[in-house]
Amino acid sequence: MSDMLEAEFENITLDQDGPIGILTINRPKSLNALNIDTFREIAEAIMLIEENPEVEALIVTGAGDKAFVAGADITEIADLEGAFNGRDLSLQGQDIFQQIAQLPFLTIAAVNGYALGGGLELAMACDLRIASPNAKLGLPEATLGLLPGYGGTQRLPRLVGVGRALDIMVSARLVDAKEAKDIGLVNEVVDQPLERAKEYAHNVLSKTAPLAVGLIKEAVRRGMDTTFADALEIEADLFGMAVATEDRKEGTKAFLEKRKPQFKGE
Repeated sequence: MSDMLEAEFENITLDQDGPIGILTINRPKSLNALNIDTFREIAEAIMLIEENPEVEALIVTGAGDKAFVAGADITEIADLEGAFNGRDLSLQGQDIFQQIAQLPFLTIAAVNGYALGGGLELAMACDLRIASPNAKLGLPEATLGLLPGYGGTQRLPRLVGVGRALDIMVSARLVDAKEAKDIGLVNEVVDQPLERAKEYAHNVLSKTAPLAVGLIKEAVRRGMDTTFADALEIEADLFGMAVATEDRKEGTKAFLEKRKPQFKGE
């Protein structure tokens, strides 16, 4: 593993495995809980990733085998006073997770252990989730007199449906790995989620055009927030953009010539 994404952090690590960036929440003594400083470091890491042309996929994970991210730092939330301060904290978390969701390449959460509250919201901001058999996922904010504030009330229903999402949030129960896979909250359950995430990302990068992957993500993201008719218009516009790329020319030419395409992201 190389370390071309060079930066000094206290609460996260940022590494690079070929074209794959690996962002690890690294606060194992607090089960990788998200405090304000960690949020700032995640935002800085995303900026570095976006600026690095060598990075073509991102994996987000947590240090150790007990937790992906066990939630927000409750001591900080306990000190919050007033609706405006609460709103500002929510908007900050939403903005950072949206930056992850809007990255123009594949993102995968490798979920080991607990992914609760803000941890599950972070995982849901990624395109795919690969979990370990001991994973426990949930949005238990109601037990604290709160609701999910970093996108959870919106992303969870889109992934598992309104009824299941409400059940998970209002009951504050934890979902084990098997149920999470059954309801579509995670894509796979494997013993080594980080290694599987790297394998998956390398496989995708070996055969797909990076611009096409980014356009697929944009089509899905924008289409989910509008009518079906308007979503089809979005798809047609993005399809037109794909047709105009050099990668499309290379992909179709390689297919006809029965060879592997050499995509350049152009």
